Amino acid sequence: MSVIQPTVPSGNFDGRFVSQFEEIARGTVGREQERTLARETVSALAQGGFGRLRVPTEKGGFGATLPHTFRLLRELAAADSNIPQIFRAHFAFVETLRAGLPYEERWLELINNNALFGAAMAERSDETSVTTAVTDGPDGLRLNGTKYYSTGTLYADWIIVWASQDNARVRILVPSDAPGVTRVDDWDGFGQRLTGSGTTIFENVSLKPEQIIDRSPPGEIPAQPFLAAYYQQFHNTTLAGIAQAVLRDAVEFVRPRTRVFGVPGKVIQRADPVVQGVIGRLSALAFSTATLADRGAEALSVVEPLWLAGRKDDDRFETAQEDIFKAQQIIAQQTLEAATLLFEVGGASATAESRRLDRHWRNARTLASHNPAAQRQRELGDLELNGTKLWSPYREGLKRVEEARRAGEVA
Repeated sequence: MSVIQPTVPSGNFDGRFVSQFEEIARGTVGREQERTLARETVSALAQGGFGRLRVPTEKGGFGATLPHTFRLLRELAAADSNIPQIFRAHFAFVETLRAGLPYEERWLELINNNALFGAAMAERSDETSVTTAVTDGPDGLRLNGTKYYSTGTLYADWIIVWASQDNARVRILVPSDAPGVTRVDDWDGFGQRLTGSGTTIFENVSLKPEQIIDRSPPGEIPAQPFLAAYYQQFHNTTLAGIAQAVLRDAVEFVRPRTRVFGVPGKVIQRADPVVQGVIGRLSALAFSTATLADRGAEALSVVEPLWLAGRKDDDRFETAQEDIFKAQQIIAQQTLEAATLLFEVGGASATAESRRLDRHWRNARTLASHNPAAQRQRELGDLELNGTKLWSPYREGLKRVEEARRAGEVA
C-alpha cells in the first residue's frame, strides 16, 4: 500500500471534456422528458477518461488539482446536473486510493481502463448500523443485504459497499454484474431523476479476500473527515452548476423574443428594463454560487496533504468543513432563488413541458434536501457562540459505541 502524492497537471485536457459537455447539454431536455437513463452519455465520459481526472500523471491519469476538477464538474453540472452526482462516489473512491489502499495498483489499472465505480452504502436503519453482512462459510466469503439510494450504481462497473463482518465494518468492491447482484431503478424523487439512485440487493454474492479493501476495528465507526467535507463540496459544486445553467437558459429564452404588453406595440424583450434586471440578478447569483463553490475546493486543497498523510485529528479539517458548510447555506438558497426567478422573464410560455425549465428547481431542491441545512445552520451558530465543534456522524457514532461498550453491550 502506498500513498499517491499531489501532482501538478501537465497538458491541456479541458478541451476534450468541454466539447463533451456541450453535447451533453444538447440532450439534457430530451433525457428529462423521456426519463431516459444517461447510459451512453456516462459511458462516453468514462471512455474519454473523465474518471481518471484526479489520478496523477505518473500513474496514468490527468493529474488535475482539486480546484481544477471541481471547476470542470461545475461545467458538467451546468450541462446536466444528474451527471456529476453519478460520478460522485467514483471521484471519492479515487481520493481514497490517493491516500493508500490495499491492492492499489489493481484498482488504478481498472480506473485507467475507464471502469466506473458506484456506491451502495445507505440503509434504512439507524445511521451508524449496517445490516448488510459478509459471512465466511464452506463456500467462502458471501455478501448479503440491501442498500438504498445507491447513486450511480446503475451505471457502474464496480460497486463500493459498506458491510459488517464479525462486528467490524468493512468496505468491499463488488463487480456490478456479479451473480447475486440486483440493481433496481426505483428512485422516485421529483428531481435528479436520472442519477440511478435506486435499490441494490446482494444475495449470496461470492467474494474474494482482496475485494475487502478496508476494515475498521470491531465496534468502531470509520472517521473520514476529508471525505465528509468532500461529499458536501460535490453537492455545492453541482448546485452552482445549476445556477449557471439557469442563467444560460434564461438568456437563450429572452434574446429572440418580443413581448406584448398592455399597451399598443411590442417591446424587444432583451431591451425591457424589467427583464434586464432579472437577468442581472441571475448573473449575480451564478457568480456568487460559483465563487463560493471555488472557495470550498480551495479549502479542501489546504487539507489534502493531511489526508494523504493519514491524519484524521487535525483542526484544519474542521476549518475546511466549516467553510464548505457555510457556503452550502448560501449556495442552496441562491440556486433555488435563481431557479424560481427564471420564470419572471418568460410568463406562461416559460412553463412549457417542451422546455422543462422546471427541472432546474426540482434538481436543486432535491440536491439541497440531501443534507440537513437547517441543522447545519444551528451548528454554525453554536460554533460561533459557544465554540462547539460541528456535529459529525462519525464522532457521534463513536460516542454511542463507547457508551454501549461501557454498558457491556459491545464486546
